[in-house]
Amino acid sequence: MASVTSTYARAFADVVSAKRLDAAKVIRELNSLVAIWQDHAELRHVWDNPAIEAVQKRRLLDAMVAQQKISRPVRNFLAVLIDRRRVSLLPQIVRGFELEINQRLGFAEAEITSARDLSDREKRALEAQLQKLLGKKIKAQYARDRTILGGVVVKVGSTIYDGSVLGQLHKLRQQMVASSY
Repeated sequence: MASVTSTYARAFADVVSAKRLDAAKVIRELNSLVAIWQDHAELRHVWDNPAIEAVQKRRLLDAMVAQQKISRPVRNFLAVLIDRRRVSLLPQIVRGFELEINQRLGFAEAEITSARDLSDREKRALEAQLQKLLGKKIKAQYARDRTILGGVVVKVGSTIYDGSVLGQLHKLRQQMVASSY
């Protein structure tokens, strides 16, 4: 299903780019729809149910759009997903759309895990180092995991930069095991 979700994500990113829409606003609207979709099992049931006609599903969509003040392009995109019975993939498609837009805008998304909460100054310094290393602007998400003991682990795409104490201990262990043979 990854190719299906990425196809829809790229196609909508093409529309947003071609129409010069505010990508940040579109992402906010999509994320609000995902939150509503995830919080309301009845809505998921209606939109996922092939026995309910598409016209009825679009009426429900239009009511939501009016209430949430969702833009026409986002409404139309969701209508396509409903009509093509792909609305169940909405969270994955929206995530793929965010990644695609960020890539087009020259951003790299980084997941940064540290053993303790980092200060704002430390976060800025770390993001500046990553920007220099990757040559892209950084959108960082931070998490805390005390099991890494110290340092940080940074994941950008499928690449992991492990500067944690736990990672260093694992490397040291591997070296000791390898040298004992």
